[in-house]
Amino acid sequence: MRYYISLLLFLFIGANYGTAQTTVKMSAVKANNYGVAYSLPKTSLVITVDYTKKTRKAGEFFQYAERYLSISNPITEDAVSYTLDKIDATTKGVVDKDKSYLVEFRSNTTSPFVTLTKDGLICAINDDYTFPKEEIRGDAPVASAVLPNPRSFLSEEILRAGSTAKQAELIAKQIYRLRESRNNILTGDADNMPPDGNAYKLVMTQLEEQEKALTAMFAGMETIETGTREFTVIPDDKNIDNRIIFRFSSKLGIVGADDLSGSPVALTLKNKEPREAQVLTPKEEKELEKKFSAGIIYNIPGKAALQISYNGRNYVQKDCDIVQYGVQDVLVPKMFDNNKLPVKVIFYPDMGAIKQIIQ
Repeated sequence: MRYYISLLLFLFIGANYGTAQTTVKMSAVKANNYGVAYSLPKTSLVITVDYTKKTRKAGEFFQYAERYLSISNPITEDAVSYTLDKIDATTKGVVDKDKSYLVEFRSNTTSPFVTLTKDGLICAINDDYTFPKEEIRGDAPVASAVLPNPRSFLSEEILRAGSTAKQAELIAKQIYRLRESRNNILTGDADNMPPDGNAYKLVMTQLEEQEKALTAMFAGMETIETGTREFTVIPDDKNIDNRIIFRFSSKLGIVGADDLSGSPVALTLKNKEPREAQVLTPKEEKELEKKFSAGIIYNIPGKAALQISYNGRNYVQKDCDIVQYGVQDVLVPKMFDNNKLPVKVIFYPDMGAIKQIIQ
């Protein structure tokens, strides 16, 4: 018989915390009638999207860029653009609220225990469980450095200049003086050389920052930022055909699935091993119910073909295990009656499937 019960009761009665921070060890003792509650997962698809945002900002004096600084291709208008860099998809188990059970061990069994995740997903029976190290994504690229406000470097003469053309001319002369000062320090010809290495680095950094900030007033400035978004899809037991997860626009980036300003990013998931529905006789139904009324119920996931496409290109195309496309089976209680050598069972917590049985 199946029980849909809260795990809270058992977390307070006879619960022992295991060595791993992400698991809880539940002992089947007299206080809880030798029963342990556990849950099985269903599969969710976690779609990770990496994108780049490029912002171009025209300089205040772009029309004088070639005349005074020989810059032939300055940015002449503000613009923002996005590019879709990468789409990846992984599977992750989430608790299936409709798949919570109570497993009852025999009272004469030698101290049986079940290792669970903190969410109640089954990890192991009569053994500890250590999660494999998660794959660490590479360091996120840093956004382009933000230049200081160039107007903070402008002299009173420049600020009081009567025309835009005159201001541009004076700023260009200041840029050339900064370059000359830096070259003099590099060659050792400066009248006041930095006294030590730290002072040298500081002065050169400040000169470079000022030059870049002032030059941007002519050439314009381009900044590049990277970002990541995640979307979660929990399939049912049916195929998914070109479901739009989100849309992507070169001008707006990631937008909602219903926002027609972007092109669709679509997901297709197909069961590779579809099973025909079985028609059972009343006797067979009764036997099946009896089988599932005791013991440890576990999942046997099914194989699925996953595809995620955008603008005619398949960014993701791979096979994956989907619990919802599979079936369930039972480990009979008699397996755990050996007091001298208790059977150990290791599961895949994200799937609720058996990984290894150790006798």
